[in-house]
Amino acid sequence: MARKPAHAKGRSRASTPQRSRAIASDTKASVRKSRPLTAKPTRADKSALRRDAIVAAALEEFSARGFAAARLAHVAQRAGVGKGTIYLHFRDKEALFQELVTTMLVPFIANIEAAPSVGLPIRVVLERLIDLFVREIYGTERRKLIRLIMTEGPRFPQLAEFHYHHVVKRAVAAMRALLEAAHRRGELRSDALVRFPQLVVAPCMMAIVWSGLFDRFAPLDVAALMRAHLDLIFGTGGAS
Repeated sequence: MARKPAHAKGRSRASTPQRSRAIASDTKASVRKSRPLTAKPTRADKSALRRDAIVAAALEEFSARGFAAARLAHVAQRAGVGKGTIYLHFRDKEALFQELVTTMLVPFIANIEAAPSVGLPIRVVLERLIDLFVREIYGTERRKLIRLIMTEGPRFPQLAEFHYHHVVKRAVAAMRALLEAAHRRGELRSDALVRFPQLVVAPCMMAIVWSGLFDRFAPLDVAALMRAHLDLIFGTGGAS
């Protein structure tokens, strides 16, 4: 009798270890330099790859089932590792969620903090940050994580608190510093954006909500949306 092929029909693509490893590669690309193809992986390299696969699988599992219903056994299955391997890297589900925020979102916030407050018009700076958001957040698996925080944060305030202190608080402070400098230079007509820097990124959050609810009916051009938003703030004929 012929043996069945190793790839069984009907298996969900989203739940395969290969899928999780692919996502891990995508989500870590911005923070880990690629090694030469000829270099033999060390034990530390293999451990890091397993950790990356676990983090990527956790995002899939949390997104599919929600934080409460997600099981580490299912995360391990998606990652292609034993359940015990997860505990070698993470204390529990909450620690795994915190790692998602730390590795996938905090580096993006560092880009906002590094944006120059002098030397460039504020619209140019904001356009560059918007392009970065569209490319590195909205166009990647990171979008799922922000949507997950929106839906699970009210039920699990400790997750929202971690996200606030490591992402939101830093982003608001960095954005306010940019806007304060622009206001001092006379580039802003009022101090409204300085007082409420959340207004600048509000369409980003709306776009993420839209993508989860309505994108299959009416896809949204997020880059065009954000530039229209800047036109409302600065007027048309800006620096784009």
